[in-house]
Amino acid sequence: MVQGCDIAVIGGGPAGLAAAEILAASGGTVTLYDRMPSLGRKLLMAGRGGLNLTHSEPLPAFLGRYHPAQSLTGAIRAFPPDALRDWCAELGQPTFVGSSGRVFPKSFKASPLLRAWLARLGDHGVAIRPRHRLTGIAEGALTFDTPEGDLTVRPAATLLALGGASWPRLGSDGAWVPLLEGLGVPVAPLRPANAGFACAWSDTFRERHAGTPLKRIALTFAGETVPGEAIVTRTGLEGGAVYALSRPLREAILAEGAARLVVDLRPDLAVEALAARLAKGRKGDSLSARLRKAAGLSPVAIGLVREAAGAALPGEPDALPRLIKAAALTLTGMMGLDRAISTAGGVDLGALDGNAMLRARPGLFLAGEMLDWEAPTGGYLLQGAIAGGRAAAGGMLRWLADQGLAQKPTRPVASDGQDAPSPS
Repeated sequence: MVQGCDIAVIGGGPAGLAAAEILAASGGTVTLYDRMPSLGRKLLMAGRGGLNLTHSEPLPAFLGRYHPAQSLTGAIRAFPPDALRDWCAELGQPTFVGSSGRVFPKSFKASPLLRAWLARLGDHGVAIRPRHRLTGIAEGALTFDTPEGDLTVRPAATLLALGGASWPRLGSDGAWVPLLEGLGVPVAPLRPANAGFACAWSDTFRERHAGTPLKRIALTFAGETVPGEAIVTRTGLEGGAVYALSRPLREAILAEGAARLVVDLRPDLAVEALAARLAKGRKGDSLSARLRKAAGLSPVAIGLVREAAGAALPGEPDALPRLIKAAALTLTGMMGLDRAISTAGGVDLGALDGNAMLRARPGLFLAGEMLDWEAPTGGYLLQGAIAGGRAAAGGMLRWLADQGLAQKPTRPVASDGQDAPSPS
């Protein structure tokens, strides 16, 4: 139990809400500050697609989705996907596993979960302070810009969960970067993650197919193949399969100026089977008709084959099926942070100790997307943010206990990517 000390949590996204819940449930006097008029805005935006909370795949594979390796292992082992599902059920929002293995609330909405979560925080006595923008961090003091003017508070401990810089209109604008850099904290540049990429489509392809999905395809880059779907945009390509490869694609473009993405338009068929189908096409059919009828390609897939060919389609019997199975596209850039789903970069994980506290700033803890980790879409982002927020709160409780302000947590909660220690 926290012995009546004041705790500040700054940031009203999933990581901050999760941390505030743990801290307040332990008896702390918790105040949650956020620069926006209301909390959880990015969570509500995610709910427009059904609110993919987590994923049901085995935990070893699940943990392997995070980069750098081991970055959230301890936090997620302490609060794994099944625990998150139980937590949702306790809030009156049971979940289900979709056909892809992704986990969603049965309501398929974010707003009921957020309302129940905020009600629980209220029951725990968490004070909510919206429209409070953090403007300064000094020794033991925090300064905010508020509607009533500047405010300075001196909490016993502070947890920052200020997000990255994607979708800044929802609250995460990266304005914290110069504040922490001014304290000597190492921060990797914030870059888009889980975002679309630019590709120089022909005018004909762009006008005919922008906004059209490419279904049941597989994308390959740097030896990694991801099945799924993508969407053609006016400027390039986006979608779940693209996002799964966004980190290596982004790094290749940063290093070399471009990246060669290979698209398999019929991953369910071997080249030989596809060649046999094309060879049996009806006599007199145009090439487009053969691709549609014999190869089973959609109009947008046929258009993509032509884009990859760069000119006329190959006439050799074995060349066309190989092209369908390996249509190469040159990606030349990535969409900006304002359109990215999440953010790469952030505070160097090495700047934190085992309690998620800045080594150089005792009493200042960090959680969520402002840290330098990333993961693909599919439930990994929310799981990581919530588990990380809870873990950082556990780290704060341990630190407060060492200061004589709290009792040691009865259950181990990891916070730095390492397995939690056993209770002593």
